[in-house]
Amino acid sequence: MRFAPYSFLFLAGTAALAAAPPLNVYDIDVEGGKSVLVVAPSGESLLYDLGWPGYEGRDSDRIVKAAKAAGLKQIDYLVVSHYDLDHMGDVPMLVSKFPVKHLVDHGPLETSGKGADERYQKYAALFSRMDHITVKPGDRIPLRGVEVLVVTAGGKWIEKPLPGAGKPNPLCATTAVKPNRPEDMEDNSSIGLLFTLGKFRMLDLADFEWDYDAKLMCPNNPIGSVDVYQVSIHGQDKGVSPVLAQALGARVALMGNGPRKGGAPESFETLRKAPGMQDIWQVHQSLLGDVQHNPPADFVANPDGVADAAHWLQLTAHEDGSFTVTNSRNGFQKAYGKR
Repeated sequence: MRFAPYSFLFLAGTAALAAAPPLNVYDIDVEGGKSVLVVAPSGESLLYDLGWPGYEGRDSDRIVKAAKAAGLKQIDYLVVSHYDLDHMGDVPMLVSKFPVKHLVDHGPLETSGKGADERYQKYAALFSRMDHITVKPGDRIPLRGVEVLVVTAGGKWIEKPLPGAGKPNPLCATTAVKPNRPEDMEDNSSIGLLFTLGKFRMLDLADFEWDYDAKLMCPNNPIGSVDVYQVSIHGQDKGVSPVLAQALGARVALMGNGPRKGGAPESFETLRKAPGMQDIWQVHQSLLGDVQHNPPADFVANPDGVADAAHWLQLTAHEDGSFTVTNSRNGFQKAYGKR
């Protein structure tokens, strides 16, 4: 009987661990742009990009809808990964619709063209009145309850391997080179983030492209393995290199593509051949690929031929490394156990 109090404490501790709040991640449909909402177990939130401007505020409305569905009253950290149209969206409009506490970016605009200067000036006028954070590789965004490590930013990347990583990457020797195009400089300035909750890890490099994958991942893999890979640059083939996509050991790939933006058949093949890859989930069915280059219907939030109701994919992750992915369109859910 004298052991009963200790048994009770053990069971109570086990129950508390099992009931620990999860990490929730929403891949929002912004029609081939990017917008990922992260809600930490603490209740704090991070919005990673905000899709397109225009369209009568379509994407900001979709973000607000997802934020309210997640029970949020504010966005704690709004991360603008880079200043391209389909990621930067309309920051002032979003802030006018939903409270935002901190703005995070990679620093001043260094490119021009396609209205980038005008968009940036509107954004700069806003962050001059708000709490504004500029990050570099190796920094951490202080989202309570989840470690958020900046892996890439401003065209640079982490120089030292993370604990347990740093092994040679054999894919470097067998992967073709795709030189970076000058017009894609802003893509490769993307803030890339590694999210860690206990044993769970998720990598998202925004629009980092093929050539810069090699700069980050060769000759050694500085990141190690992850559970979930948020597919770079919407699944366009110029951004999904085997040296990254097949070296991470991810069990699940989440792709924020549009019907005709991203979702390239070449990218699908690269992901499907990745060691350890169990499933590919897509925000949209890709009309660039046939049935062999799209996931089964339950793994697609917005299929072709169905009225586009802007369904999202929701990832729910736990400290033991287990997680589930849910399709908001039909409630289909698949669980992935701890490793």
